[in-house]
Amino acid sequence: MSIITLQNGNTIEDTFEEFIHAKRAKGLRDKTIQSYVCHFKAVSRHLDVKQTIVNLCKSDLDRMITSMRDAELSANSINSYTRMLKSFLSWCNVEGITMLTIPIYRGEETVKETYTDQELEKLLKKPDTRKCSFCEYRDWVIINFLLNSGSRAATVRAIQIRDVDLDNGMVHYRHTKNHKAQVIPLCSDMVRILREYLRFRGGVDADTLFCSDTGEPLTENALRKGIVRYNRSRGVQKTSIHLFRHTFARKYLIDCGGDAFTLQKILGHSTLDMTRHYCAVFNADIVKNYDNFSPLAQMRQKETRIRMDHRR
Repeated sequence: MSIITLQNGNTIEDTFEEFIHAKRAKGLRDKTIQSYVCHFKAVSRHLDVKQTIVNLCKSDLDRMITSMRDAELSANSINSYTRMLKSFLSWCNVEGITMLTIPIYRGEETVKETYTDQELEKLLKKPDTRKCSFCEYRDWVIINFLLNSGSRAATVRAIQIRDVDLDNGMVHYRHTKNHKAQVIPLCSDMVRILREYLRFRGGVDADTLFCSDTGEPLTENALRKGIVRYNRSRGVQKTSIHLFRHTFARKYLIDCGGDAFTLQKILGHSTLDMTRHYCAVFNADIVKNYDNFSPLAQMRQKETRIRMDHRR
């Protein structure tokens, strides 16, 4: 039985605060909580959150969507807001507060931007360890790691030295979005890079793998600024850490011939649908050997064969 007691006169805003308290108590990550709060603030511009929760009805939600569209919010923004509201209303249903729900607004499928091969060549050029700073060298190692695994920034920051098994070519993720243990393979190049890096880095087993120049764990802001600084120093204007995850997915499927099932495990997605959505059009099954299936390519090949036969 729920320990939360809400009166009929509670507003949507009051109820949302209780929802947030409940999610915190359940162990939801701070970043997810912050996202919920931020989304609710945006929703409050299009929905009267001062009205009582029991009086909220479907027509209010319909008018909210209309208001968002009139304000020219993107379909993907509206999709995010309705996802948050669906989670909130589902909790309300469980608590017996309301039986209302909301369909998730249809977002737009977009092609994920990636780093180009030319940009990657610039970023992967190893700095001179005799002259460069520790931070520059560390950032170079991190970028190599991101292209080896496609991991999230928070995961990278949480890896400890003891999580890295160089003898068996794998790394154990201590921090994942879905709280599930994950083991990721390391290619031989990455093993070699990490062996050398650890000789520079030093430290004990419980220390974070990637640290500041004073040996402290990297903060989210420090990692972000480090990659921005490193990329721009190499003449690359794209600076997103998450873009490496997109790049890994695309190159794994298209350039390396990987399959979606293995990619799902590496990226740590709960379902294959998430992987397919994440990779958008990065589908190797469509791209590879397309000359064997394209009507244009088949007709061109037929025309070429006819010309060659005629010449004979």
